[in-house]
Amino acid sequence: MSLSRGRAAVLVIVLGALTLATAGPVWVRSQTATALDPSVAVSVSGGDAAPAVNAAGLVLVAAGLALALGGRVARRIVLVVAAGAGVLVAWSAVAVATSPVEAATAGAGEAAGVTDLTGPVTVTPWPWLCAVVGALAVAAAVVVEIAGRRWATSSRHERTPAPAASAGDSRVDAHDAWDTLSRGADPTAPEDR
Repeated sequence: MSLSRGRAAVLVIVLGALTLATAGPVWVRSQTATALDPSVAVSVSGGDAAPAVNAAGLVLVAAGLALALGGRVARRIVLVVAAGAGVLVAWSAVAVATSPVEAATAGAGEAAGVTDLTGPVTVTPWPWLCAVVGALAVAAAVVVEIAGRRWATSSRHERTPAPAASAGDSRVDAHDAWDTLSRGADPTAPEDR
């Protein structure tokens, strides 16, 4: 099964959606205390722990849409951006998973207004899953670039020169007809010679 342009676009969009989905749940948990409550639960979602993950997920969705529309040069630019977004997702997720105290401290500040943690900091599996999705986005960008070399190029948005009409030929080229219409003239009317 070859990877068509449409399937490649869907793949990148799905990876962007998965990035956003894995950033939604709680990544880090801990506890803090206030003067009124000795045990305040601290839960930090992926989007709060690593805001760059949500931004990169949206970039991947947009890259998938752009991939469906662009030509060869646009495809390469889009895939470089998609790979960069995948690296950012993976790096951000691993950074939170390996050093969760900073995210927990910030979460405690938002939850209770204090930054002293009174319980252990635990990491859920979500940042690791998000890192895997980021790595998959980088791999997908490479695979799509390789597969994209076999895609047919389209001249849909490029004007090709019209063949010269012979003296007795009264046919009107479609591009010239539109140009004539845009000038307010009738393309089927005979020209004054």
